[in-house]
Amino acid sequence: MSDSAYSKIFTGNFILVQKIATLLEEQNIKFIIRDESESGRLAGFCAPIDGLQDLYVEETSVEKATEIIKSTQE
Repeated sequence: MSDSAYSKIFTGNFILVQKIATLLEEQNIKFIIRDESESGRLAGFCAPIDGLQDLYVEETSVEKATEIIKSTQE
C-alpha cells in the first residue's frame, strides 16, 4: 500500500474500526479496512494477533479523519 494514495491512520479492534468507519462514511471520506488476521485465516494460516484491523484513508483526508478519530477517543 505504500505506493497508493492511502495512509494508515488507525489500528484497533473490529468494533472501534467499524465505529470510525461509520463516522468517516457520514463525512464522505473514502477508506479501506485491512484485516491481516482474517486474510490469513481465510488462506489457512494462523495470525499472531487476532482481531486487529488497519484503517486507511485517502491522503487528502488524513487531517479530517484524524480529527474524527480523536473525537471518538474523548
